[in-house]
Amino acid sequence: MKRFSFIWIAMFVLLTHSGVSSAQQPPAENPVDKIKAIQIQYLAQKLNLTADEAQKFWPVYNNYTQEVEQLIAERHQKKDPEKLANDNADDAARKNMDKELKYEKRMLDIKSRYSTEFQRVLPGRKAGMVFKSEREFRTMMINHLNTRRMDRMGQGGPRRRQ
Repeated sequence: MKRFSFIWIAMFVLLTHSGVSSAQQPPAENPVDKIKAIQIQYLAQKLNLTADEAQKFWPVYNNYTQEVEQLIAERHQKKDPEKLANDNADDAARKNMDKELKYEKRMLDIKSRYSTEFQRVLPGRKAGMVFKSEREFRTMMINHLNTRRMDRMGQGGPRRRQ
């Protein structure tokens, strides 16, 4: 629980401090890189990797994230705003559905392949936690960012004194 609290505090400090410090000095690091660093720390803590496991796991995990990011980038590039004519609305909807299913299948293929790879370099219990830990991290980040957004909009409930 102590490590979990530390991660939350680290995320909060990194995400909120970057806006304050940027007015005083040039940004030192890309926010995306900061989030990735926090994610790596979170995964390492959740998986409780030994030195040997970490040495084998991180190269495989980096390849996995690179493939996933590449697939997501391709998806965003191929998203073209299709102008739907009334006659072709059903055809366009079918094409979009097919594109989405192909994307989901490719994502599943990547995850299936890397699930096997993770099992080769980690004990089964830890390998089974990789995707779950990623989901948990994303959920935490989304909740944190939503809370920050609500606070900025003045809808976050009572504010704490600083």
